[in-house]
Amino acid sequence: MKLGYTIIYVPDVAASLDFFERAFGLQRRFLHESGTYGELDTGETTLAFAAHALGDMNFAGGHVQADTSAQPLGFEIALVTDGVPVAHAQALAAGAREMAVPTSKPWGQVVSYVRCPDGILVELCTPVGA
Repeated sequence: MKLGYTIIYVPDVAASLDFFERAFGLQRRFLHESGTYGELDTGETTLAFAAHALGDMNFAGGHVQADTSAQPLGFEIALVTDGVPVAHAQALAAGAREMAVPTSKPWGQVVSYVRCPDGILVELCTPVGA
């Protein structure tokens, strides 16, 4: 078994793809013609977005929508980069909300947190042991 996809339900798939392209420099791999599903090229594991309507179809009781939650949900996406301060500033310029400024951690990583307009919490970090 291996992790193949991370799929996040969002209010506007195209807008989430656009934000991740502008904020983090990721490339769009695919957007379904319906606009309800899209993927980014992120390496071996695919980062994908699906419309809340698809989530509602999959889960009879509905789901928690990150964009309507006052606090970030209890998960994050971690994007690894050697330039955390630059990536952090770029994300803010693209419309992210600052959750934690770039900080040097005791184990040697530089880490920051931003929250995307669709509610997704993103950690920007240097490689472990870098």
